[in-house]
Amino acid sequence: MNKRIRYTGTSRRHFLKGAATVAAFTVVPRHVLGGPKFVPPSEKVNVAVIGCGGQGRTNLRELFKLDDVQVIAVADPTESADYDAFYYKGLAGRRPIKAEIEKHYGTRTPGAKCAEFEDFRVMLDKESAIDAVLIATPDHVHAAAAIRAMRAGKHVYCEKPLAHSVWECRRFASVAKESGVATQMGNQGHSGDGIRQTVEWIRAGAIGKIREVHAWSDAGRWVTGKGRPSETPPVPTGMNWDLWLGPRAARPYHSDYAPFNWRGWWAFGGGAFADMACHNIDNAVWALDLDAPSSVEAFAADGVDSERVPFAAIYHYHFPAKGDRPAVRLTWSDGGLRSPIPEVVGPEEQLEGGGNGTLFVGEKGVISCAGWGGAPRIFPMSLHEAYQRPTPSIPRSKGHHRDWIAACKGGPAASSNFEYGARLTEIILLGNVALRTGKKLWWDAPAMKATNTAEADAYLKGEYRAGWEIA
Repeated sequence: MNKRIRYTGTSRRHFLKGAATVAAFTVVPRHVLGGPKFVPPSEKVNVAVIGCGGQGRTNLRELFKLDDVQVIAVADPTESADYDAFYYKGLAGRRPIKAEIEKHYGTRTPGAKCAEFEDFRVMLDKESAIDAVLIATPDHVHAAAAIRAMRAGKHVYCEKPLAHSVWECRRFASVAKESGVATQMGNQGHSGDGIRQTVEWIRAGAIGKIREVHAWSDAGRWVTGKGRPSETPPVPTGMNWDLWLGPRAARPYHSDYAPFNWRGWWAFGGGAFADMACHNIDNAVWALDLDAPSSVEAFAADGVDSERVPFAAIYHYHFPAKGDRPAVRLTWSDGGLRSPIPEVVGPEEQLEGGGNGTLFVGEKGVISCAGWGGAPRIFPMSLHEAYQRPTPSIPRSKGHHRDWIAACKGGPAASSNFEYGARLTEIILLGNVALRTGKKLWWDAPAMKATNTAEADAYLKGEYRAGWEIA
């Protein structure tokens, strides 16, 4: 938790008011006022956005809703990109995002400016007024940006999946603990009331002991075929392709990689599973206190390519018994694959969520939840109607971004902080290791090693270009 400091003499607000006679808009470095990591509860948090694509823009608009936040800088290797072919739509990139920021704050503070950088490393070195960063880059840059920011004493919000490898998950958790900064992973459903109800009902024994969980998503289909593209089109104007690659080895630019198909490539993303499981198995990990599985295996509908993530896959995890919880088998499916619907779900009834959801199978019935932490529904319906809801025991969230900003100012840790987010993400990324090896992995979590195959080692950490290594 951040140390609170009492001020004496001239306040920061009074200082800024006086400084307005010199400049229309001034940001005072935090180190002048109270030291790194310190943000007084009464003051604004100066935030920088790293990654100005569609999800960066989405997060930015959430920050706009918070009166105690000022976005003062952005960093992205792409000036501008058209997202009309993807679900985000419209223009993104650092120039459109910068313009949106200045327009938003300019309505209240004439002359408000937002600093603009290609390279987030340069931004972190130069912009001393930054208190916190929001990271919405492709997955392969998450660790490079977040760990550098945490080591600089910046609070960090990072989109899901938190990391790109199991090893990076361990580094995220370790550095977050060492640095003491406020953190939050961007699995927004974690802050909803629905997931809290699910956790409370399961812990209260609504359907008895649970030994089986199924989760799924219809997301994906970013790329098709095998191997890398053979064409070498020119890099779009205004894009620093080498910087976009970041930690990854050099390769020619292709639109199959960027700006929005990168999730379909092992070098940059992890497919539908890495994308959506942070939403759709979050409730299971939280409610059942899942951590390291004893084994995991995975299969792809059309085989596994060394470059491209498969179109559809199914994953099987075994979690050993823990305390009074029995052993749990968790199955994930994507790309249209689904587990069978239990018989307790009547012929005229439907599971929650459609293309995204979670199903808990218990001794007395099942609980169905829509994706993104949707509210629980019990089957059979007679049990749902008769069930006496437990008194809420988990504090309700004031908002996913709101909770992070409150933590930046010395409040309670956000509920999807990096300790939890790293655990959830590691479970997921281990499944992709199993998928890529084509073998069932017997997992030794303390040693971070699959005991039955050395092939897994190559996928547990990954490789980093010189200058991009993560300590």
